[in-house]
Parts: sequence; C-alpha cells; structure tokens
Amino acid sequence: MTADWAPLRAALARLRSDGIALPVWWRDDDAISATPTLDRLMAASAQARIPVHLAIIPAHVDDTLVDRLDPDILIPVVHGWAHQDHSGGVGKKNEFLTPRSDAQADASRAIDRMRDIFGADLRAMFVPPWNRIGAEVVEALAAQGYTALSTFGPRIDVQAAPGLAQINTHIDPIWWKGSRDLVDPEQLIAQACQHLDARRTGAEDSTEPFGLLTHHLVHTEAIWTFSAAFLHELLDGGAAPWTMESETHEQT
Repeated sequence: MTADWAPLRAALARLRSDGIALPVWWRDDDAISATPTLDRLMAASAQARIPVHLAIIPAHVDDTLVDRLDPDILIPVVHGWAHQDHSGGVGKKNEFLTPRSDAQADASRAIDRMRDIFGADLRAMFVPPWNRIGAEVVEALAAQGYTALSTFGPRIDVQAAPGLAQINTHIDPIWWKGSRDLVDPEQLIAQACQHLDARRTGAEDSTEPFGLLTHHLVHTEAIWTFSAAFLHELLDGGAAPWTMESETHEQT
C-alpha cells in the first residue's frame, strides 16, 4: 500500500496554525472472544499509544475475551445486544432502528450484562450495530445508565439526548459495499482532510473527538497497515489521544 500523506499533513498544519486542538479516538466493533486478531489489535494499540474503545456484543461475549482484555489498551463499551438484524428485509440492516417493543429492554439488559462482566472497567457508551438507532431508544439510554452514544459521521449536537453525549467516528477504512478490503487510501485521506477543514470553518464541531472506526475480525493486511499509518500521521501532526476517561474528567 502506498499513500500520499501530504494533504493530511497540510490539513493538520492548518489546524495547528489556527490553534484548534484535535482529540483523536479509536473504536473497534464486533468483539466477542479472544482471537489472534484481537492480539494484533492490542499490539497495534500499544504501538500507536492510543487505546481502543472495544465495542463488545453483550449477548455473545465469552470468558476468553474477559480474561484477555487489558483495560489500559482495550476499553470495553456496549455494542448493541446481540448484533441481530431486525429490519425484516425492509431498508438497511439494524438492531435498534426498526421500531419494536423490546428494543429499549435489549439496550437495558446489554449494559447490565456488561457491568456484571467488566465492572468498573466498562465505559457506558452505547454503540448500535450498523451505527443505526431510533430516536425512542436514544431517549431511553441515559435513564438506563449510559453516558454516551456513538455512531458514524460528524455529530450535529454535543448531546444525543439530555445526559447522553454524542461521540461519533468519522473514518472507516473498509470498503463494505465492494471488496471489503481497503478503501482507496487517497479517498480516505481526502475524507479526513474534508473533516479537518470543516472543523476549521465551523461546519463541523471541532470539539468532537475525531474517530477511526475499525473491525479487527475482518481486517486485511492493507487495512492494518493503513490504520496504523493513519493514526501515526494524526498523532505526529499534533492530535492527542482521547478516551471516555478524559471526557469524564473534563466534565467534573
């Protein structure tokens, strides 16, 4: 894989020149158990010196993941309930977007199970599978104990609902609708530059942590390589790692 990082370096330089901080975070979805690719994710996190918010599927998580998880490297968050598609073949896949009577109950038992498993290491972030969620579920999350919601794309508001921070991801390197290999690196770099320049102009919220979204279970070598290089470029260009722990400290 070859990539021209010059446009990204220039966009980062413009942010620095304007005195705009860039908090960066990493979310990885669909974890269930300990695997060789999870070990590789942990190694990549340690090398990049940025922890991964690991979105774990509560209904299917097993003891191997619990035993392997290092909370200094992998920060557990809640990834829906069972990652089950409830679209009924109508519209896009989702677990919490299509209206159903038990959606809120599934979100509630998800955080309860994750707290039972991970205790104080859990961060109360809800990550809906496929990044899709209905308003009625969003409105119930804070009362269930969640403090943050994470989907994909720049946020519109700081809060998704009262008491519920919105903290999204912005760059996904996987070409889901095609080969499921790496998206053209030039396209990914251009997308990142657009987001960064939008923060400078006020078109996007410059205080929202800038998020990389990965899925370690399906990575190709090209995706691993790009993700590592992308994080290196961001951090080398003045970005600072962000975690939900730092968000909590800022709010106290």
